[in-house]
Amino acid sequence: MDNQMFLQYPDWLRAIAALGAVVAVAYVAAELAGRAVRVALMGALRVEESVSFFTPIVRRPIRVVRAAVFLLVLAVLAMPALEVAGVRTAVGITPAALGVWFFASGLRITIIGIITYVLVRFIAATTLRLEEEIGRAESPDVIDRVKRARTLSRLMRNALTTTVVAIAALMALRELQVDIMPVLTGAGIAGLAVGFGAQTLVKDLIGGVFLTIENQVRVGDVAKINGTGGLVEAINLRTIVLRDLEGIVHVFPNGSIDTLANLSKDFSYYVVDVGVAYKEDPDRVMAVLRDVGTELAADPKFAANILEPLEILGVDAFEESQVAIKVRFKTRPLKQWEVGRELRRRIKKTFDAQGIEFPFPHRSLYFGEASRPFQIEQLGGVQALP
Repeated sequence: MDNQMFLQYPDWLRAIAALGAVVAVAYVAAELAGRAVRVALMGALRVEESVSFFTPIVRRPIRVVRAAVFLLVLAVLAMPALEVAGVRTAVGITPAALGVWFFASGLRITIIGIITYVLVRFIAATTLRLEEEIGRAESPDVIDRVKRARTLSRLMRNALTTTVVAIAALMALRELQVDIMPVLTGAGIAGLAVGFGAQTLVKDLIGGVFLTIENQVRVGDVAKINGTGGLVEAINLRTIVLRDLEGIVHVFPNGSIDTLANLSKDFSYYVVDVGVAYKEDPDRVMAVLRDVGTELAADPKFAANILEPLEILGVDAFEESQVAIKVRFKTRPLKQWEVGRELRRRIKKTFDAQGIEFPFPHRSLYFGEASRPFQIEQLGGVQALP
């Protein structure tokens, strides 16, 4: 009797009621699954209740599980609910056929998706954990090791994630009764095309592999590639990306790198050519420079970035209007410019205080004994030439 009364309503109203009930059930199931995942992750990771929603490693899996459970329940119950409501669809899918498909191919596709997601998250968490563990170590080369770990982790994460997703996609297509042989055949043909026709691409890939393995440059280094300098923002299997001081991004294929100069590997030097006038005593100037370097190295603001005292290399050149004295500071990577600018500022102030003259362009003309210069005498306001 109740069923007959329910069937008296229009088809569209019965369909809306049935689908509304299914959506409500799917929402409740998704919430319960999300709460279960949240409790499990909080227990495994020891995350506090107050920060659990703001932790990406907790928030993202909860969202994925909620969405997956909601769509799964909605897909499984939609057709049976419409059948119970007496709504006949033109799709031709019966609840029995849908159930058979779900517990066969559908269940396998779901498992493939879950395993793929878990593997991708595991790869991301493992690489991130590697960077964090290396960053906690206290050693002089911790910065270099963190840069290397960041570079390798990004390459590994991209390569492994692409491989896992590609394999999962092929397995899912196979469960959907899609013939994957043309895809595999196309991949083989593409491999042959890459081997024979895309020699530049292969060269770039091989160059990127050796660039990373040999630790020539890392993300965060300052380097010059083919004469162009900048901060290394990314190292990919095919390209390396630099951003210069003006913010311009330069992309170099790894196979086209002819010269690579790393300005911040292990340590750096800031070299200064200090020019003084010819009348100054070089020994006195070098003593003043040594005092300036000692004061700078003792400054708490710069002491942590200076690895060795100021090195006085001596008189380096006799130039047109100055004597060049070369000095240098050994600093931590990427700190040479900060220390060097402060060194130049202190040299200028100290030289002014000590009365040491900075040279300026000038030229003395000498005619020799055969052509002595004119002597000018002034008599009564009138100039006369002897």
